[in-house]
Amino acid sequence: MLHEKSCGGIVYRKYHGNTEILLIKHLNSGHWSFPKGHVEEGETEIETAMREIKEETGMDVMIDPTFRELVTYNPKKDTQKVVVYFVAMAKKGSPVAQENEIAEVKWVEITRAADLLAYDNDRCIVNKAKKFIH
Repeated sequence: MLHEKSCGGIVYRKYHGNTEILLIKHLNSGHWSFPKGHVEEGETEIETAMREIKEETGMDVMIDPTFRELVTYNPKKDTQKVVVYFVAMAKKGSPVAQENEIAEVKWVEITRAADLLAYDNDRCIVNKAKKFIH
């Protein structure tokens, strides 16, 4: 069994009294999820999450390490993947999709995010993040 590890974030902002989170649409699969990516050698989980968020969305963020949620799944029958998610507050700026991986990046009101997300794991993380952010 191969083991993979990625880190990412539920990036949020307060906008006109609402809490919005940043979702990405994957170029290959077309599904909506959160920015994340593989841990590189020598990186901490937080460093990976910050780097991947920046690479995929162009956004600088402040990670809150007190929210740390794990999702485990099998992308292939011989591979187990663990993804560590943090809550991350967006700094100023507008998101820009990473051309070779991301089809679209958009802010979505947190209560409407579950409608777009493809996977139950992601919907569960949003519900936990919603309680944490408010």
